[in-house]
Amino acid sequence: MTSDDKKPRNGGGRKPLIVAAIPCFNEERFIGSVVLKVKKHVDRVLVIDDGSTDASAEVATAAGAVVVRHDCNRGVGAAVRTAFHKAKELGADVVVRLDADGQHDPDEIPAVIAPILSGGADVVVGSRFLTGKERPPFYRRIGQRLLTETTNLGSGTRIKDSQSGFRAFSAKALEEITITEDGFSVESEMQFAIARSGLKVVEVPIAVIYREKAKRNPLEHGVTVLTRVLVLISLRQPMVVFGLPGLCLLGGGVAMGLHVLDVYGRTHDLGLGYAMITVLLALTGMLCMFAAVILQAMKELLRGAFNQLEQEAAGYLSSRERGK
Repeated sequence: MTSDDKKPRNGGGRKPLIVAAIPCFNEERFIGSVVLKVKKHVDRVLVIDDGSTDASAEVATAAGAVVVRHDCNRGVGAAVRTAFHKAKELGADVVVRLDADGQHDPDEIPAVIAPILSGGADVVVGSRFLTGKERPPFYRRIGQRLLTETTNLGSGTRIKDSQSGFRAFSAKALEEITITEDGFSVESEMQFAIARSGLKVVEVPIAVIYREKAKRNPLEHGVTVLTRVLVLISLRQPMVVFGLPGLCLLGGGVAMGLHVLDVYGRTHDLGLGYAMITVLLALTGMLCMFAAVILQAMKELLRGAFNQLEQEAAGYLSSRERGK
């Protein structure tokens, strides 16, 4: 890494500490070469061994990485959470995250972290689709497009490749982004956190090498991630997810009920089928609206409790400073 690549962001003379974070699960074939290539572009390499049953941890250590081990396989989200925690302990100014299976090119790390070093971004996403030249397998493209559009719609932040695992984060982003997801929906959760915190995100083009078939069933993997994304959306915008459909259903029930009454008034014949549909629509609509109100109230209560805790913590720290 050149001196220009690592110039200070604040003019204070200190070069930024750049840390690479690599979640790893049973990647002994690739992790050693990935660590060796990544070391050329960063100051520290963190490998989060997520309960591997092979020699991944030993190979990564021999290659020069700092390895943090999970006792069991907890998921990529849990590994990223551990990586962020460890990077903050090290005082990292920039964290670049990439996969352990060799599909990302470590020589692209300078391009991925450049917007953060220049102060132009808080989060950088390496996108496979910016240039239009990348051609992942067809089933991957379909699944990624669906997940990306769903995540963009729910978060309010548009990214072309919401599921990319090649990303960079500033120290500010590490503090602002809270990860609770353990699985592969962590990328979508980050996008929600980015929107909520007002972090500046940019995308840069990257290349991806698909060496082998996916380890997981693509359909099962996609459905699992999509389900979690929908849960995230429902928690963030309950009035939109439940309230609006509920209002539409209730409106449909009222319209159907008026039709039933009109037919009965003219013919004295009660359309039992239409009446049952009326009741079903009305009840479903009211249940959806009730769920929306409850979830919105819970959201507001939790937000208030969190803000109160923040204020109490700030007051406690302030009193300790005055005591000194």
